Order: sequence, then structure tokens, then C-alpha cells
Amino acid sequence: MNDAAQDVSDGDRTGASAEALLGTAGIARREVGSAESQRASRAWWDADADDYLGEHSADIGQVDFVWSPEALREADARLLGDVAGRRVLEVGCGSAPCSRWLATQGASPVGLDLSAAMLRHARAAGVASGVAVPLVLAGAEYLPFADASFDIACSAYGAVPFVADPGRVMREVHRVLRPGGRWVFAVNHPMRWVFPDDPGPDGLVVGQSYFDRTPYLEVDDDGAATYVEHHRTMGDRIRDVVAAGLVLDDVVEPEWPDGHERIWGQWSPLRGKLFPGTAIFVTHRPA
Repeated sequence: MNDAAQDVSDGDRTGASAEALLGTAGIARREVGSAESQRASRAWWDADADDYLGEHSADIGQVDFVWSPEALREADARLLGDVAGRRVLEVGCGSAPCSRWLATQGASPVGLDLSAAMLRHARAAGVASGVAVPLVLAGAEYLPFADASFDIACSAYGAVPFVADPGRVMREVHRVLRPGGRWVFAVNHPMRWVFPDDPGPDGLVVGQSYFDRTPYLEVDDDGAATYVEHHRTMGDRIRDVVAAGLVLDDVVEPEWPDGHERIWGQWSPLRGKLFPGTAIFVTHRPA
């Protein structure tokens, strides 16, 4: 298990946005395969890591497990069950605050992400917090682990919304879980697809079909994807889970808590009081 972030160099990006660095010139809707989608996601999160964490580090914490912009914490929800003594894989760990929190609870976590820049932040945060965890640079569609090597797997908005083949992710997680192992993952709620990404009143007006699964892309002047997000309906997500041989135990739709005024991208108190922003799927591999 290697710490893939240790030799990363991102160059001089001072003051440049991810859009500027990647040459984003517009928005498109078209089919995108796994290879292009992964290239775009890796480039995007490498370019945006500094800005994203500069904006949201207070939301996600350094050693904390926050499931969603509704501020649902694993310390309260306990969706993973007892993690002490368990080997846990975090899929799409980003800067890995969730993995570090798991380590403080007695787990043996491994954080996986396709962004070297995010893992660079994860490594630095491990040093700063005194809670270092193993980090692996890889995508979620092909997990570089042996069969039945983890007791639990989790993902808080990591990887699943950004892959072209989420069914493969479910199959891969099933493969690396031990029998009886739990897999819990959070994604943007499927119904959010119909609304614009606007936290204000304009974000309350339906803009497209819930059933249109054409990916959202940001593209450069040549039409190459610089950012990709994939939509699946609630039924699609459930079918992916079941087809992988997993058992769906629960779907958690966190309500917006009273007194929580933080706006995080499209998530806001206005929208959160009216419809769900997050879906958390609680599953397990049958024993």
C-alpha cells in the first residue's frame, strides 16, 4: 500500500481557477465513456483541489466524517456501525478527513482517490493533525485490492456521481468486501438533476427531465470534457446495488437541520427545506 501523494508536484497555479487552468469554454450534453470521464475528473480535481478545500475545509473538517452538506455526521448517524478493529476503504476520499476520523475510532482505514492533488492535501493534513492514514491513487471503477480485503467501504460524495459506470463501482466494492461487509455511499439526490445548480429561488424551478441521463459536461474549445457529472435515477442506483449482489438496507435522505444556514454550492436552507439534496445508500454484502 503506497502513499501515492508523496511525490506530487502541481506546479504554479497561484490565483488560477480550475476553469482557467483547464481551458473551460462552455457547457455540453453528450454521452461520455469511462476513460474520458476519468481523465476529466482527475484533471478537474487536481486543478480545483486548492480552491475547493480553501472554501470547504471548515465544512468537512480535518478529522471528521461529514456525510453531506446537510451536516449529517457519522458520529451521530452511525451508518457504518461499529468500526473499531475493522479495515475500512474510503472510495473517493479527497483530502481524507473521513478516513482520519475513522482512524480515531479504532478502525484501520485506507483512503483512495484519483486526484494526486487531493491526496497531497490528505498527506499534509495527516501530518498536521497527527492522524496519518494509508493513501492510494486510483479510480473507483477498478479497485487495486484483493478480493474480500475490507470489512467496510464508504464514500461521502466521492467518485460515484462522477463515474460513467457506477454499476462497475458497485461490483468492485462487492468484490473487495468480506462477506457481511457494509458499503455506504452518499450522492447528490437524484431528483436534484431536474433543478438548476442555484441555491436561490431560480433553483426551485424545474429545468429538465428527471429521466434524461445525458451527462453534464464542461468542455474546452476542442469539445474535450474538463468536468463531468453523471445522473442516475433513484431506480438506477438501486438496480446497480442489487445487480452487484449487494443487499439494500436503507436509503437515508437527510433533512435540512434547523439553524443550519450554510450555503454549499447548490445546497442551501431555502432548497433544503423543500426537497432532499442528498441520498445515502446503506448496503451490505450478504454473508
